[in-house]
Amino acid sequence: MAIIVIGGHSRSVGKTSVVAGLIAALPEFDWMAVKITQYGHGICSANGEACDCATVDRCWAILEEQDRSGESDTSRFLVAGARRSLWVRTEQGRLDEAMPALRAKIAAARNVILESNSVLKFLRPDLYLTVLDPATADFKTSAREFLDRASAVILHGANGTAWPGVSVKPGSPVFKIAPPPYVTPEIAEFVRGKLAEVSAVG
Repeated sequence: MAIIVIGGHSRSVGKTSVVAGLIAALPEFDWMAVKITQYGHGICSANGEACDCATVDRCWAILEEQDRSGESDTSRFLVAGARRSLWVRTEQGRLDEAMPALRAKIAAARNVILESNSVLKFLRPDLYLTVLDPATADFKTSAREFLDRASAVILHGANGTAWPGVSVKPGSPVFKIAPPPYVTPEIAEFVRGKLAEVSAVG
């Protein structure tokens, strides 16, 4: 099994589009896709409006997406070709409580691609890609914390990073994109090659 994590420095920088793009570009991996949302900050990651992601009766929930309309992020993953698509919702700071149930679901999958930064506190993926957009000033603490673990950077535009004190680990591949698309043939081949290396070792 291979595990890929897609992160990013802020909302609306294209993390979901990268996940969907990789699923579509690499159908042979028979993906389970997972989106992790931590609520409680008052802002919805989907549209920047008041958040209604909170679960009703507990601090976390895992929902399996069935809708193939493409209207939600997890639905987009199914449309792209994922075998299964899960939405994990937790209160801020309580992702650890959802991890045992999520690990059990991951264990049953062939390959897994997750959209999250914070999950890196609990999983060591085979590949971690981070999406950076210099046009967006915000830089999440979680993204800054794990930036040096990135296997590669997907960078919007032709310019370098534009945040004081933030630098990409020397030697990390940087793939420049001009959306759409969010996943270029070079990105897809990089991921395919890295996963082939994982398979050969395993």
